[in-house]
Amino acid sequence: MTTTLRVNRVHSPVTTLGYGRRLGIWTQGCPLACPGCMSRDTWDPAAGAEVPVDRLAALWRDAVRDGADGLTISGGEPLTQPEGLAALLAAAHEIRSGTARELDLLVFTGYEESELDDVQRAAVRHADVLITGRYEAGRPTGLIWRGSAGQHMLLRTELAERRYQPFVGHTPDSSPMQVAADEHGVWLIGVPANGTLPRLERALRTRGVELGRTSWRPARGKEQGPGRKP
Repeated sequence: MTTTLRVNRVHSPVTTLGYGRRLGIWTQGCPLACPGCMSRDTWDPAAGAEVPVDRLAALWRDAVRDGADGLTISGGEPLTQPEGLAALLAAAHEIRSGTARELDLLVFTGYEESELDDVQRAAVRHADVLITGRYEAGRPTGLIWRGSAGQHMLLRTELAERRYQPFVGHTPDSSPMQVAADEHGVWLIGVPANGTLPRLERALRTRGVELGRTSWRPARGKEQGPGRKP
């Protein structure tokens, strides 16, 4: 039976969620539903698409060939699909082992490391970096690649120590953000600083651009929750 991962989107190159240029994979489905999350479109576990891990591994192989420095897996909550995540990270590790270049694997999770069960821990055994913890809108931070003060960057390998140690306590002048567009619309890649999204909406409005449905607001008149399509 083919191992799959339910995915919201894939993008390359990503330059705002880890070291250098990266392949970014966003998984679909998140039971944590952190208030203020900018990615409500990734909450519904029935949305997105089931993608064979072999196909995702092929995209990683292509990204490596094109000069990528690493792979970032975000969501959604990747650890709600531990079997698929484990298979993807194992394949990504095997591919990077066949090249002389240093390539790191980074996973974002809303869980604390202490909350992971044995299956989830095994799923991320090849990850060099874990960025852990719930997003808490009331606890903003300026630390790079983290949206709130309770989130932590865990460096799990020698490669992670070499590449990411300078970033553990790094506060950039502005949060790195990327804009991408496809047939479904325009979307932001990165971890925006507190207040960025309302300022963006106001700036667009002053230029005569009205946003339709956005991924960071609940549907009009009702609160968004897990399993409810945005």
